[in-house]
Amino acid sequence: MPRDEPTRRFPFRFDPVFRLPLALLGVRPATAWVDWGPDGLLVRFGPWLLRTTRDNVTGAELSGPYRWWRAIGPHLSAADGGVTFGAGVAAGVCLRFAEPVPALAPGPWPRHPAVTVTVADPAALRDAVAAGAPDL
Repeated sequence: MPRDEPTRRFPFRFDPVFRLPLALLGVRPATAWVDWGPDGLLVRFGPWLLRTTRDNVTGAELSGPYRWWRAIGPHLSAADGGVTFGAGVAAGVCLRFAEPVPALAPGPWPRHPAVTVTVADPAALRDAVAAGAPDL
C-alpha cells in the first residue's frame, strides 16, 4: 500500500442481542473498529487496543460462524494463544502475525500470534490486507 493511500476503517458487526452486554464492557459501535492503512493495523475494541505494522501481518483468513460463548467479547484462545474481539457470530477474519503482539492486557504481555475480528464486511478486510501485502 503506497504511503499516500488512505486508511480504511472496518466497523464491527454488532448482533443486536449482544449490544447491551458489550456496552457494559465499553464496547459500542463508536468504540470498536479495525483500521488498515499505511501505518499498519489498529484494532480498537472498547478499552482494548491492538496495533502492529503492515509487514507483521502475514495472513488473513475468513472464519465463522461462531458459537456465541467463544466469540462475543474479548477472548483468549487456549489452543493457540490468539485473541478474539467479537461483537457478532456470523463471520470474521483471522489475521496472523509474524511476531506476536500484545492486546488483552496493558503492557507487553501476553503476546498473541493472531487476532480474530468480527467486522461487518470480513471479505473486504481480508481483501484489503491481501492487497497491501504482496506475499499473501
